[in-house]
Amino acid sequence: MRKVIQQLGGVCVALVLSAQVWAQSYPNRPVKIIVPFATGGPADNYARFAALKLQEALGQSFVVDNRPGAGSVIGTDLAAKAAPDGYTLLMMSNTHTVNESLIPNKPFTL
Repeated sequence: MRKVIQQLGGVCVALVLSAQVWAQSYPNRPVKIIVPFATGGPADNYARFAALKLQEALGQSFVVDNRPGAGSVIGTDLAAKAAPDGYTLLMMSNTHTVNESLIPNKPFTL
């Protein structure tokens, strides 16, 4: 019986400590979606559609930022070097898979 009470006490402490996590809101500022391809292409259109739906669902702005060039390395590098806070997203495609074998000296690793 004593062990059960200790376990219940541990669960209660865990619930109280995790209440702050539940209270956090995301996103509480605009989110950037980096598209490493030119404006108007399929990836750009999909990113804009996804941004619109995410904005409607979460009530926060999602901004599409096109950064084409170097076989998508420029935009991908920008996303890889962004702060890991969830406010910078990357729209990827099969180009990233191909670049692994074609461009050995990329400034990032997937």
